[in-house]
Amino acid sequence: MKKLILPFLFIITLGVKSQEISLLQFDGDSVSTFENGDDWSSPDKTNGINHLENLDRKQLARFIRKKGTTAKLIKKGDEYFEKMWYAEAARLYDIVLEKSEEEHTYKLLSRAGDSHYYSGNLEKSYTWYNELYERYPDEITEDRFFKYTHSLKGLGKYRRAAKLTKLFRQKREEPLNELEKTVPNTWKGAASVEIKNLSINSKYSDFAPMFHKDADVVFASARDTSFLTTRRYRWNNQPFLDLYVAKGNSEGTDFMGPKKFSKTINTKYHEASIAFSPDQKTVYYTRNNYGKKLKRGKNGINHLKIYVSKLINGEWTEGREVSFNSENYSTGHPAISSDGKKIYFVSDRPGGYGQTDIYVADILENNTFSQPTNLGRGINTQGKEMFPYVTEGTLYFSSDRAMGFGGLDIYKADFVDNLFSPAYNLGQPVNSNRDDFSYIIDATGEKGYFASNRKGGKGDDDIYSFAYVLNKNTIVGTVKDALTGKAISEASVALLNNEGGLVAETMTNADGNYNFKDLNTNTEYTIKTSRKGYFEDTTKAATKKNERIEVSQSLKQLKEIIDEEKSIVVLEPDAIHFNFDQYSIRPRAAKELDKLVAVLNEYKSMVIKIEAHTDAIGSSSYNKYLSDKRAQSTRDYIISQGIDPSRIESAIGYGEERLLNNCSDGVPCSRERHQQNRRSEFIIVRQ
Repeated sequence: MKKLILPFLFIITLGVKSQEISLLQFDGDSVSTFENGDDWSSPDKTNGINHLENLDRKQLARFIRKKGTTAKLIKKGDEYFEKMWYAEAARLYDIVLEKSEEEHTYKLLSRAGDSHYYSGNLEKSYTWYNELYERYPDEITEDRFFKYTHSLKGLGKYRRAAKLTKLFRQKREEPLNELEKTVPNTWKGAASVEIKNLSINSKYSDFAPMFHKDADVVFASARDTSFLTTRRYRWNNQPFLDLYVAKGNSEGTDFMGPKKFSKTINTKYHEASIAFSPDQKTVYYTRNNYGKKLKRGKNGINHLKIYVSKLINGEWTEGREVSFNSENYSTGHPAISSDGKKIYFVSDRPGGYGQTDIYVADILENNTFSQPTNLGRGINTQGKEMFPYVTEGTLYFSSDRAMGFGGLDIYKADFVDNLFSPAYNLGQPVNSNRDDFSYIIDATGEKGYFASNRKGGKGDDDIYSFAYVLNKNTIVGTVKDALTGKAISEASVALLNNEGGLVAETMTNADGNYNFKDLNTNTEYTIKTSRKGYFEDTTKAATKKNERIEVSQSLKQLKEIIDEEKSIVVLEPDAIHFNFDQYSIRPRAAKELDKLVAVLNEYKSMVIKIEAHTDAIGSSSYNKYLSDKRAQSTRDYIISQGIDPSRIESAIGYGEERLLNNCSDGVPCSRERHQQNRRSEFIIVRQ
């Protein structure tokens, strides 16, 4: 998005004094044609940047080596940067940084990073911001650090972005609350999302779709539709934005035949971000502050304004300003409530919480408006909030707030009892590691459109359709008693992902049943079930594609492993064994000992003693030593699981004194028969 939308989206350039920067700044040079390039003096009197790009590596190296050349390149790059001709400035800074021996100063690296950031090249902006951070860690400003971390997230480097942000804030003793997670909390509906790139997209920037009539869509585009040479916006060398309308196809899945929306509304500068009244007879849109010529505020800046036009006799009238515009700050991105009584918009007016905030005003009679009200800290942050869209009871908007997936992410906030609920990130795949914005959704809440500059698109920004498909991925299960076959009610059932993280948790009903809905497709889960008086059980289950998966679990009662007659706890005889000549607890033995731990936790007054035994291989004195070690290892493991040491009366090794068979010294026996003698026994002293 940054190649064209950044200047239009009310993104106040960080790191540049506010009085020196426009949200959309133009002058005589900015609107001149671009067909001839730029005439600027160079040592060999060539014609500007285009000539440099035609030089091969050796020619460019010779050119750079000439005395004074790099200084002239930097000077010209700075001139472009000050005019916000970022695409051209970036090309010159790259030549200096990559091809010359010029010192990589703080200013040079900063401006190179900024130029690429604003023209949408996150890979190159990361290159120069990363070097800036490594060379000047104590000098980098907060705004450039912010853009650095955005570049990191844009390249999918979320963990590094989170780590560096934490270090940066710790150095400034700032709060770290929202940095505990590397990805944001996301809203999860009961549906999967299908996303499609629309056929109306061009190689330029296409964004800000809006529903029109029954099946049409109006959107902003920088596509070049002029027969003659098109005037270019020098921020990124793309044509200026106009509003286009496209008709929906017969299937309602795509659009065709885009054409300019209105000769009256479109001008030679930018128009975008349109909103209609419920009856489609009034339109609000964003445009440069422009009459017969560009108008500037007290600081020389050409700001953005919202204009309104009426449909009369099939034609749109000349746009007129809304009353809450200003010559001295920008206003734009209008959105109209479903009843047509409120207008939501974005502004960088004084008194906000961040760089751009979302406001609301009442639409009164006679085309007048109430005093705008800021939506407050629940919606607005210290960053940029923009592109509001409202439905019945819900606000959607884009924000670059901390720890999103990328640059701009799309959020939703419900409106209940005249208050907005906390905003939730819509998550992937709607959001990506790039810019995602201008989200609209139809009245059914099932489909809509948004714009993104994610990889794989056709141009700079593309418009995508989305459709929520009902998620039928469900795991249902029944829990029964392993001995009686009766249903177990009120059992705790946890659904875990592959990393062991908790996905969901529930309880079985009176019939022993449970279910987990809205799960991911083709995903393996672990189901952990527990109930007082029973051993815990874990079962694997994998979803398919929108199918119901059934799982059955049988839990064994803890008392099943207690032999009342012999006063012992009976564990799996082949599990509590040790490898030959060793006394460490094996994984299988640990799993079996966990059953003993469960019994001890259930029967709080139970006291046991541990007896360990070996086979007859080796000397009897060594075997006595080895069995003592095994008894102690068993005791230590049980205590490590939280059992009070006082509940283990003794842990004694008997060596080969109590063989279970006749495999004594001198008697030939198989490995299996010797293994039978390497065991641990658990005697119940008190219960």
